[in-house]
Amino acid sequence: MTVPGRIDAACLLLSLDPPPWFIRHARAVAEVAGWLALRIATNGNSIDRGLVESAALLHDVDKVLSRDDPARAHPHGEGSAAWLTRMGHPELARAVAAHPVTRLVDGERYRRWSAFSSREERVVAYADKRAAQRIEPMAARFARWARRHPERAGWDRAVLARAERLQEEVCRAAGVRPADVRRLAWTGPALAAARQQMSGPSGRHRLTGGAPDER
Repeated sequence: MTVPGRIDAACLLLSLDPPPWFIRHARAVAEVAGWLALRIATNGNSIDRGLVESAALLHDVDKVLSRDDPARAHPHGEGSAAWLTRMGHPELARAVAAHPVTRLVDGERYRRWSAFSSREERVVAYADKRAAQRIEPMAARFARWARRHPERAGWDRAVLARAERLQEEVCRAAGVRPADVRRLAWTGPALAAARQQMSGPSGRHRLTGGAPDER
């Protein structure tokens, strides 16, 4: 199994012909996650930066799959994991499966995830809680969810506390404050290269592999 490099991850994303709003969100999450992964590595902690970046870029793909795709039968997140596994990238599955904010609602499920999740999984989950179309404070992201999904407005303090605990863990590993989190601008060049590759003479693109220098 090979973690797809930046360009190959971008090819996978573009193969689904996602709308502009979806690409903006995927880019924001992937660049926040990439920045955090770089800071974590610079801070002397081990992390697979390539896995974090690719998983973050592809975390929401189940939202743009065709209606008849079997991965649509799974809950959000798990559908993305199922599709990526089918495409030959099971190594990304865990990092995308548990990213949805709804995973914080079930206390027992959250405790199991918190105890056994990898650092890569936590970074992807946290990055999604810091970026919609652009980076924003986590409180603003939760307020946005509450406005768009009134049924979530009643989330208890435990959900917010779990999110804050995740934020504390990731930022501590990166050696930064939440207010200092930024974006690593890597998705623009990767998407441009992917578009060029996909429009080549063969009309095909690679879906696996990726040279180390693509990261």
